[in-house]
Amino acid sequence: MNQLREQAGRPRSSEERPQDASRYGDAALMPPVDVVEDANGITLYADLPGVSRENLHVQVEAATLTIDAEVDLGLPEGLQASHTEVGLGRFHRTFTLSQELDPDRIAADLSNGVLKLSIPKAEHAKPRRIEVTAA
Repeated sequence: MNQLREQAGRPRSSEERPQDASRYGDAALMPPVDVVEDANGITLYADLPGVSRENLHVQVEAATLTIDAEVDLGLPEGLQASHTEVGLGRFHRTFTLSQELDPDRIAADLSNGVLKLSIPKAEHAKPRRIEVTAA
């Protein structure tokens, strides 16, 4: 499964950071990811609990796939937390895509906090049968 390689994410600039994340700097949670490969390509499943479609950004630039998401961790008006275990409201993860994958045909679906990315193999990387003729 040499088709996908994880990279360290680049820190966001101050313009890209959400206002309430300033106390954490560029810190982000790294979402757990499962990668499944078959003859047609790979499927990547990333756990992003609490992320809405509007706060999810999936981007491919050159051979780099970036998943960036934010969660609204605010409390309802009038309530105050007495204990919190998750203080970061940002997910970030980057991967390098293999030349065998076709970044132009990636399909993304977010359902119940799980992002599913289907990344098909490029046509030149798919196995093909070669016909043999007798002379």
